[in-house]
Amino acid sequence: MSEFVASSPDALPDSVGQAVAALVAEIGAGRNRALIERILASGARLGLDGTDRLDLKITAAALEEMRQAFRLFAPYTAVPKVTVFGSARIAADDPLYRQAQGVAASLADDGWMVVTGAGPGIMQAAAEGAGPALAIGVSIRLPFEEKPSAAIAVDERLVTMKYFFTRKLMLMKESRGFVCLPGGFGTLDETFELLTLQQTGKAEPMPIVLLDAEGGTYWTSLRRYVETELAPLGMVSPGDLDRVLITDSVGEAVAEITGFWRNYDSLRWVGDRLVLRLNAEPSDAEVAELDRRFGRLLTSGRFARTEPLAPEQADRDALDKPRLVFELDPHRVGELHEVIRAINALPSAPARATPPSVPGD
Repeated sequence: MSEFVASSPDALPDSVGQAVAALVAEIGAGRNRALIERILASGARLGLDGTDRLDLKITAAALEEMRQAFRLFAPYTAVPKVTVFGSARIAADDPLYRQAQGVAASLADDGWMVVTGAGPGIMQAAAEGAGPALAIGVSIRLPFEEKPSAAIAVDERLVTMKYFFTRKLMLMKESRGFVCLPGGFGTLDETFELLTLQQTGKAEPMPIVLLDAEGGTYWTSLRRYVETELAPLGMVSPGDLDRVLITDSVGEAVAEITGFWRNYDSLRWVGDRLVLRLNAEPSDAEVAELDRRFGRLLTSGRFARTEPLAPEQADRDALDKPRLVFELDPHRVGELHEVIRAINALPSAPARATPPSVPGD
């Protein structure tokens, strides 16, 4: 066995590979059989690697709680979701508490489910604003401070996680918009993770609102720091915060989240080509204007209307949506939000925003 591992560290003995395949066939994984085999094979490889017990415990716990979270979210796949971040230490009489309640209530009225960290403070306020039918919580086990919010039905819409990294994954993975209110290190960590994912193109463009209390300076102070310290040093680009809305208005926050989906629906990479799926087909003149404004972002060619491409047809991926296809410079992916906002402002765009499609696989 040791010779086998040394010569081919990622391979499994034939007998183990056959056992994995037989097990997957027995449980009936359907069209996802190959992925289930990969998961089980990775577990077997950990055993062959002689992985440390603590590392195995981390792996097992992370996989188990991700499964629990996936099961929690599964019944609500078709419901658009927004995640609200903010401090656990905000009292119920604080203006920020009322802001969180207000933005969550307004989005819930528009059909959005509100995801929170299921703790006190801002999280409790947002869950209360959404109401028990539209609040969903991803809690964290801590030795102090954070307890599951009573505003969330514990048995139906709450999962508790051990690790921050798996919790953060689930707080972001399902949502199509984000509202960040002031908070401490945890809130800043979540906010900067969002910004990093958008800047690097590791996540599909999403609306992000940094919401403060009326007249508050928490987020404007952050913007000033970014503009006076980070940007001059070249640590970020001067326009990296242009993709977010900083406001103290609940109405503006709601309009930013819902309006982002006025015309833009979703995207998919097909090789070097990026396909944007829209709610309304643009005219020739509108496509030409997009070329004029954003041709600088392309490696070659132009914006073009298209039918669903072959891989999209094979997956039956949003086949009813009109499309734009272009070759985006991967180094400019962080600027894609500019194109989406321009598409949302086209004269051909629908007058009212459509709830976003659920991300595909």
